[in-house]
Amino acid sequence: MSGSGADEGRSAFMEFTASRKRRVIFIVVVALMTAIVSIGVLGVGGVIVPFDDVLKSLFHPLFPQFVPEASESYYPVIIEGYRAPRVIMGILTGACLAVAGASMQSILKNPLADPFTLGLSSAASCGAGIAIAFGPAILGSTYYYGLTIWGNYVTVGWFFTIVMAFGFGLASTAILLYLTKGSAVSKSTMILTGVVIGYLFSAVLSYLKYVSEESTLKDITNWLLGGMWGSTWSSVILVLPIAILGMILLESYAFELNTLSCGDDVAKNLGVDVRRLRVKILVICALITSSCMAFTGIIGFIGLMSPHIVRMLIGNDNRYLIPASAFLGALILVSCDAVARYIVRPDDLPVGIIMYVLGGIFFVFLIKKMRGGYEI
Repeated sequence: MSGSGADEGRSAFMEFTASRKRRVIFIVVVALMTAIVSIGVLGVGGVIVPFDDVLKSLFHPLFPQFVPEASESYYPVIIEGYRAPRVIMGILTGACLAVAGASMQSILKNPLADPFTLGLSSAASCGAGIAIAFGPAILGSTYYYGLTIWGNYVTVGWFFTIVMAFGFGLASTAILLYLTKGSAVSKSTMILTGVVIGYLFSAVLSYLKYVSEESTLKDITNWLLGGMWGSTWSSVILVLPIAILGMILLESYAFELNTLSCGDDVAKNLGVDVRRLRVKILVICALITSSCMAFTGIIGFIGLMSPHIVRMLIGNDNRYLIPASAFLGALILVSCDAVARYIVRPDDLPVGIIMYVLGGIFFVFLIKKMRGGYEI
């Protein structure tokens, strides 16, 4: 009996080790794919830059003795000045939305939860729209003050936009939790409530469009469509620390999120303050989502697609789910943005349109799987 028990123990340990290696390998592979695709899409746009010239534009300033200059002098200007910040913002936005979606689904125990379906994205964009429309009137000349960070001018108005986006995103989350508190609330009711909240904030944005001047109207319309064309090094500098810190914090709560999968009572018995944890997670999700949405507008379904694709491939363990979702979300958004730049070049198609199409198809697929017994 003891020999049989030892064999079973070794078998279970080997199976656990193999599963862990498979998950780590998956994360590494997706991370490498994201890096390769991100470099490759720097050549896509109104002006097609050959891949070797992309590499030369990136690495010649770093290693001038070993890497020759690009074949055209304007290639580095296009890549470093315009496309690189756009791609980096796409990576940050895709990763933040995916991580927020994975965390929301775990903390709310709802497979359809993500910043878009729960109305957070619409609320954050509403806050950003108000900052754009009324920021100069509220702050006066202070709106245009700023400081130079690494050679890029960052204005008070941009900080104000992030603060407004975060405030409205946090408010929408608080409203959702208040309206759906209680164990009797179904998953579909929570999603329906989130959709209604999103429509309310979208109505405010529509009113802003109605009363805004032509120049402001264009900015707000771009927000509603969702896109990366407003990305600059200044916006990247603002979003980068918020995004990295927020995702690290969410990963640090992976164990607590795992305990919730066994039920609130089990989590409480293991020493987890479920109510406080839920508030912390949702505040962090609101922060990282709002900071990105302040510059990209409404981009839907990344937080729905990426975590579920990862779950189907490597399981529900949040220690691996969160980083894998981040890389896959970045890969999806950067790829879709490249398609948006290419299919109507030299113009830009809002990437939000492509995400609506993909997200709608995936949403139908997910509903069918849920009817077949799929759960997070």
